[in-house]
Amino acid sequence: MLYLPSLSRPLGVLLLSCFVAGGFAALDARTVHAALPGESKEATDQRMAWWRDAKFGMFIHWGLYAIPAGEWKGRKVPGIGEWIMDRGHIPVQEYAPLQKQFNPVKFDAAKWVGIAKRAGMKYIVITSKHHDGFCLFDSKLTDYDVMGAPFQRDIMKELADECHKQGIQICWYHSIMDWYQPDAKGANFPKYAEHLRGQLKELLTNYGKIGVLWFDGEWIGEWTEEQGRELEKTIRDLQPQLIVNNRIGKRKRSPGDFGTPEQEIPATGMPGWDWETCMTMNDTWGFKKDDHNWKSTDDIIRKLVDIVSKGGNFLLNVGPTAEGVIPQPSVERLAAVGKWLEVNGESIYGTGASPFSRLAWGRCTQKPGRLYLHVFEWPTEGQLAVRGLGNSVNKAYLLADADRAALEVAATDDSLSIRLPAKAPDPIDSVIVLEIEGEPNVTNPAITQSSGNALTLHARDASTHGERIRYESGSGKDNLGFWTSPEDWADWVLRITKPGTFEVEVTYACPNVSAGSEYVIEVAGTRLAGKVQGTGSWTQFKTEKLGTVKLPADRLTLSVKAKNLVGEGVMNLQSIVLRPVE
Repeated sequence: MLYLPSLSRPLGVLLLSCFVAGGFAALDARTVHAALPGESKEATDQRMAWWRDAKFGMFIHWGLYAIPAGEWKGRKVPGIGEWIMDRGHIPVQEYAPLQKQFNPVKFDAAKWVGIAKRAGMKYIVITSKHHDGFCLFDSKLTDYDVMGAPFQRDIMKELADECHKQGIQICWYHSIMDWYQPDAKGANFPKYAEHLRGQLKELLTNYGKIGVLWFDGEWIGEWTEEQGRELEKTIRDLQPQLIVNNRIGKRKRSPGDFGTPEQEIPATGMPGWDWETCMTMNDTWGFKKDDHNWKSTDDIIRKLVDIVSKGGNFLLNVGPTAEGVIPQPSVERLAAVGKWLEVNGESIYGTGASPFSRLAWGRCTQKPGRLYLHVFEWPTEGQLAVRGLGNSVNKAYLLADADRAALEVAATDDSLSIRLPAKAPDPIDSVIVLEIEGEPNVTNPAITQSSGNALTLHARDASTHGERIRYESGSGKDNLGFWTSPEDWADWVLRITKPGTFEVEVTYACPNVSAGSEYVIEVAGTRLAGKVQGTGSWTQFKTEKLGTVKLPADRLTLSVKAKNLVGEGVMNLQSIVLRPVE
């Protein structure tokens, strides 16, 4: 899978936990502008419609690397399984003979597609060729393919035919980078580029309609943005309705149709842009026999809901064995997700992003006239508070209730209260449907000062803006992290009940080597500037006083923005406290 050589991730700033009240996408990905030159928004929407509605797909990483399965000559090779050739420093002349061992006699296309379909997945993306250069299809341009292996069956043909039969969209992953082809680096790259185009022509002419071409390996120095645009035109001439990911080019948002955050869920989605999180079910993409760190069913379902609530798709990976078997832990988890979707699929497929910036108890998805409240934390007191919704509610009911019996709903000044049964219908995620009048009218609730006391603006309550900054928790973290771009920022909506002068205290963490970034806090027309000091690590927090501000009794917005970025990240921001000055 993808290797990110240019992306520095702050030590201790790990992947997002989606069980907390993070920010939600303010805009649905359907607001994206035309992806192709000369293509109208209407044409783009029509071309992207099936993918936007699908929400859930299966990624399959499979190739020669499944044979060593993370071990080479009795030595365990660290890292992800499909990168064993690189991580194990294995020469081509030693790795390539694995082709003569590739004989996945238990491969069954109908069974694989059936597993995806029962899981509620609507499309499959499979590695037609990964970085090692071995092709799982019958290519006339190389002998280094499945037809030169003992198996001698076109795996892509069998999968494509079965997907077309079972109503699943078949999609190809194809690596731009190639460790096998000698021309794929250096001055001979233009010759390899012709080979690349030739193989893509085979993949787009011999297997019927293809849903997505999912590129990877674009980070190599020989590949340019111009080459990406030229290749995009070539493949779209072959299949005009094709959807292409952004990794065909060198930039995050162009060319291509959708963004591809990997192993992470953007804090607020990618507003104005279609996107898809790709993620492993354990710690590797390609099969690795000693990787048993499987995500739980609960985790997978909640990640799916979190992603969809932010306007994205979820591409979840399986790594079949060398025999052609999808590992049983993957099968079991996918079956459980499928059972949940049998009941709750209405709240996932074809939905838009949440209109709420945050919900303490879960997530929200929407369709015209309906809000789907995904309750992760079932209220023990029997009342679910939905704050900031200004619409009239015609009816509320549990999606799992076949009779759709109405739930009691009461409105207050700033919230809606829904009376719930004592026990959650589903311990992972119970869905409540709100049938509302008109488009969602949501005002994000303010964090209110109590009796003139200090007001704490915690990281978990922030609205985040940007592609990377997000709330994270656990392992010593309880903060806004991944603040690796000075363009990202955060804010809070607050209500001051007793006006006066307030001292501003900031609590953050930053290792000494990354200290020095400057930031500014703005509220009620006042700006306070600060400079991040080293605290020792990303999880060692300190509090410092930044200055004072005069605040009226009013509803206000406080923002914190970076002026620059000195180290790996601006800081891990835990809280901002507004303390009344006597």
